[in-house]
Amino acid sequence: QVQLQESGGGLVQAGGSLKLSCVASGSIAVINTMGWFRQAPGQQRELVAGLIGGRTTNYADSAKGRFTISRDVAKDTVTVHLQMNNLKVEDTAVYYCHAGGEIPHDYWGQGTQVTVAS
Repeated sequence: QVQLQESGGGLVQAGGSLKLSCVASGSIAVINTMGWFRQAPGQQRELVAGLIGGRTTNYADSAKGRFTISRDVAKDTVTVHLQMNNLKVEDTAVYYCHAGGEIPHDYWGQGTQVTVAS
């Protein structure tokens, strides 16, 4: 089992920045991908940024040039960060951390609210 603990959400003015962090603990050896998804009210959950194998990144078009995903690896934990700059009102959503590996390893964090005010 893998546990994910998110932090860093909050309220920010448009144009501002936030940094989300997600600490993965437990059976971290099974993880080969980590990423951030978001879900706005009435919308489907969507990928924001992903990190595959610790090196390959992919971003939603809406995130390119503004968001950066990165990770830190420690002995017993892996932390993935999402630096979000030049935030827009449309970035408002609940952001979820995800960690995945071979079936059946698929884990989600509890979500953290990001609200961007105009």
